[in-house]
Amino acid sequence: MALLDRAIVRLLPGVPKPVIQRLSSRYIAGPSLDDALRVVRKLNAKRKLATIDVLGEDVTTPDDARALAGQYHDVLARVDEEGLDSNVSVKLTGFGLELDYDLCRDNLESVVADAAARDNFVRIDMEDSSTTDRTLQLYRELHAEGLDNLGVVLQAYLRRTLSDLPGLDNVRLCKGIYVESPEIAFREYEAVRANYVRCLEALVEQGSYAAIATHDEHLIREGLRIVRAAALDRERYEFQMLLGVRPDRADELVADGHRVRVYVPYGSHWYEYSVRRLQENPKMAGYIASDLVGRVLGRSS
Repeated sequence: MALLDRAIVRLLPGVPKPVIQRLSSRYIAGPSLDDALRVVRKLNAKRKLATIDVLGEDVTTPDDARALAGQYHDVLARVDEEGLDSNVSVKLTGFGLELDYDLCRDNLESVVADAAARDNFVRIDMEDSSTTDRTLQLYRELHAEGLDNLGVVLQAYLRRTLSDLPGLDNVRLCKGIYVESPEIAFREYEAVRANYVRCLEALVEQGSYAAIATHDEHLIREGLRIVRAAALDRERYEFQMLLGVRPDRADELVADGHRVRVYVPYGSHWYEYSVRRLQENPKMAGYIASDLVGRVLGRSS
């Protein structure tokens, strides 16, 4: 089955967009902010938290970058008006990181300041390794200015991550998704898992807020072990999952008293995000494709 799943993934670039949209619909709230807020309301009703992400990191002009930042101001305003429990996640390439550092900094600072005024929070997503140094630099610069409603993401598959942890007080730890060379990234599955555990232990030991972002059952259990061993207050950590992935497991964690935050992407750039997510998770692509075929055959029988 794994070979079939990977074969499906290799075919994705040639699959018509409507089919990709059907395959990925569980991952994305929809094209509009109203769609995202509708999903957040449902999550909140199930005692789950959310983080909203506006799709569109591949900006090509400063105006595009400012426009994306403007959408985040709209998100923060609507979340505030509706009293929803959701923060926001941003990708710095969407704010112009590859165009101009100062442009990106201005956009990020304006969104973080807006969130602070609304008693909300901004998470800086991590992208490929070419952006890691600049991402951490921007985080540290704004944090040093007193904008402490700001967190960052680190990727456990990068060999440098353990040494990046000191001084970071709010970290989402994930495995990592970008294709990197073996010189800078662990490539073996168990090596990535092992480094994830080492990094999470270090994160908890240094007193940082830990956002445990994983769907891997082994790592969920390791996360539970680590926070229990540290007698960590439930306000000092949370589990994070993608929209549409393992919702039943998220329900179990909530029922056991743990904070769970769900990543809720929306926007018109759904196609690029969808292909990337399905390529990251061949098993899910195969499962959804099988489900789609079953529905089609069911209707025709």
